[in-house]
Amino acid sequence: MVDLREARATDVAALEDLARRSYSLYAERMDRLPAPMTADYSAAVRTHQVWVAEDGDRILGMLVLVPEGEVMLLENIAVHPDAQGRGLGRDLLALADREAARQRMTEIRLYTNEMMTENLSYYPRHGYAETGRAEQDGYHRVFFRKPVAAP
Repeated sequence: MVDLREARATDVAALEDLARRSYSLYAERMDRLPAPMTADYSAAVRTHQVWVAEDGDRILGMLVLVPEGEVMLLENIAVHPDAQGRGLGRDLLALADREAARQRMTEIRLYTNEMMTENLSYYPRHGYAETGRAEQDGYHRVFFRKPVAAP
């Protein structure tokens, strides 16, 4: 059974490993490593709202949320390749919805790389609308938003 819980400092190595495994497919398509593969998860656990999907002692998914005023930035969502197709991504997105509503945010924003083509249809299926495309920090990003339903 998979449990969702807040990440702890002791999870950092597992988060780094999860990012490497989850984003390695995309690294092959891009001319540089995806940003989540080089992120500082130790800092994220200290300063952001980081959640994990855990099955026993194994972390299978993560969600990184960053409140920015009335907007919740969904900075990262990742599911281990071995656990994909089991609904963990959907569960993590639902957690983002609940947390944004609980914290009285007006919308959730996220971005993905245009080379992560699977995401371009995944997020709209979960209520996100594409709002634009731009180069940012050297990455070709696609931006999405979703209004937050009242709690």
